[in-house]
Amino acid sequence: MSYLSPSLTLLINAVKKASGSLNRDFSEIEQLQSSVKGYKEFVVASYTKVSKALQVELGKIHPDYALVSEAEKLGARNCYIVSPIDGLSNFAHGIPHFAVSVAVYENNTVTASVVYNPATDCLYFAEKGKGAYKEGFRNHERLRVSSRRDLKEALVATLVNYNENVSEYDVIQKRLVAATDNLRISGSCALDLAYVASGKYDAAVSRGNKLSDFAAGLLLVKEAGGYIYDIDQKDKRTENLSLVLNSGNIFAVNNELGKKLGELFSE
Repeated sequence: MSYLSPSLTLLINAVKKASGSLNRDFSEIEQLQSSVKGYKEFVVASYTKVSKALQVELGKIHPDYALVSEAEKLGARNCYIVSPIDGLSNFAHGIPHFAVSVAVYENNTVTASVVYNPATDCLYFAEKGKGAYKEGFRNHERLRVSSRRDLKEALVATLVNYNENVSEYDVIQKRLVAATDNLRISGSCALDLAYVASGKYDAAVSRGNKLSDFAAGLLLVKEAGGYIYDIDQKDKRTENLSLVLNSGNIFAVNNELGKKLGELFSE
């Protein structure tokens, strides 16, 4: 059973409240899939609605903290790193695999995070030094990364922004396809990392993605006993999340598979 600090409780409540409109909007989206009018404007409106709600609710906790999203870079300021709808394409197509993702960035590191899928009512949270958990009705479930050792049998999620560098994307994908029999492209970096933290996935690879997509998930993995590696540093893992937050080129993995994936990317 976890102990929720007052600040983490406030953060969880703020994320849930800001996400309140998404279930209703998601139901509408499912109905709009066959509409000739399309749904793009509705999706943009939903995203904007959640973004504004997060600004209001998080502002009640720390009015002086800025909200950082999309492709913004981090500085020394304290802030919230937010993704109003991570997995926006899934949301837009009526697929219930998306999340509201919020990380608290203080003193040059991520100190707390929440990843919440309102469609399934699954909420993951972590606080630096206190573990990672999945919310439960009575008791919260402690998250632990998997202990799988064989990369061939590992389930690896990948979300690589191929618009950045198509040839590099092809190289990464080909290496992963050859190395493992179980590759997933789910469309939500935040949930990929939450699944690594919970042991459902064995690793997740992110290349060229936005800071807001993965910041919260990195703390989940770290607090669940996993490790974060910088792809550009090959087989070197980092204990300091701030070193990779502005990169976006990372893989998160259990202890057993970290070196093997690092060697794969250094070929």
